Amino acid sequence: MVQIRVFDEEHERDLEDAVNDFLKGLSDRDVIDIKYQVGCINDEDDQIYCFSAMVIFRT
Repeated sequence: MVQIRVFDEEHERDLEDAVNDFLKGLSDRDVIDIKYQVGCINDEDDQIYCFSAMVIFRT
């Protein structure tokens, strides 16, 4: 069965840690693909980033 797991973090390092922790529980052959995306919103005072990844895997 093919499934996905979506991760969404405000910091790039937090996303890396979350995805790496999840991948530890999978074998290399079970990982089909990983999609990565960065979103950025600018307002008057701040730039807000959103780092996300979707892991597609077999169970």
